[in-house]
Amino acid sequence: MARTEEAKRSTYVAPQRKRRGLIGLVIGLLAVVGIVIGAAVVLPPIFEDMRAPADYEGTGADPISVSIPEGATGTDVAGILFENDVIASQEAMVDILVADSSITFQPGTYELKTQMSAQAAIDALVAPGAAQLWRITIPEGWVITQVFDELSAATGFSVEEFESAAESVQAEHLPEWAISLEGWMFPATYEFDPTESSAESILVTLVNRMHQALEDRGVTGDEAQEVLTMAALVQREGRTAEDFDQMARVFFNRLEIDMKLQSDATVAYGTGHMHVVTTTPEERADTSNPYNTYAHHGLPVGPIGAPGDTALDAAINPADGDWLFFVTVNPETGETVFSETYEEHEQAVARFQEWLAENPSWGS
Repeated sequence: MARTEEAKRSTYVAPQRKRRGLIGLVIGLLAVVGIVIGAAVVLPPIFEDMRAPADYEGTGADPISVSIPEGATGTDVAGILFENDVIASQEAMVDILVADSSITFQPGTYELKTQMSAQAAIDALVAPGAAQLWRITIPEGWVITQVFDELSAATGFSVEEFESAAESVQAEHLPEWAISLEGWMFPATYEFDPTESSAESILVTLVNRMHQALEDRGVTGDEAQEVLTMAALVQREGRTAEDFDQMARVFFNRLEIDMKLQSDATVAYGTGHMHVVTTTPEERADTSNPYNTYAHHGLPVGPIGAPGDTALDAAINPADGDWLFFVTVNPETGETVFSETYEEHEQAVARFQEWLAENPSWGS
């Protein structure tokens, strides 16, 4: 009997011991949770510092000149500044740019300082007149409207200011036969001092550079009209620079036998569609278009774009050959076939048509 009661007491007491142990465990866990929660309240600044990209404070230390190239994105600019120790990290600047998409940068050379905060660097770049030099690139083959748009975007002068300046530049710096500045603004990369530049002075620089290119090649007087017009034609029609001298020869061969040049690029230019080299039958039949080399014999009345060095060289020293035709048989690679007879040309055209059939989505 005594053993039974003792056993009961033992059985009865044991659960209470387990319960107290469970309560203690819960209390212990709550204490730990409390510590963690308490830490969460205290630690966010530390974690935020860990998450925030590195950034300097203030407006910087030592002066440094930094150039931003044409076409650089905000990320590109941040990378350039980071590489020059202007900002502490690329990410610090990119975060600001992402938050404000209205921030844009103009190409040019800027006087900044090392170890600037990302915001201070941005403020310095977008400040009026911040660029020490405007760096502008004019690609080969561009027409006058493209050149004026690019110059306006890079300098802040309006397109209308360049159009007005072009009239005086044409009168003072071009021969009488020049229709406009078309073809006379040499494609290259230029740098201009914003404090000393005007729309007119910029155009004069581009025109003088073309005068220099012609002079270097021994082209003087009225020869310049034929050279520039032919070079611009080759520049617009050619798909690869390696074909320029052959293409020039085709056009010269046609001129020698009074055969129409039949250039879609010239027709398109005359219609005002200056960015394409394709035309419709109606456009090719329009005799009122002075640039229509399907309707008129000889070279067009003037250049149809800005020729570069290779095109100028081709117009002055075309390849030797009897070709009268050419067609690009693979628009993706620029492969062009030159032919002496119309029959050969038709075979090349058939190759082009086969390529089109195999690539129905091309140009869409």
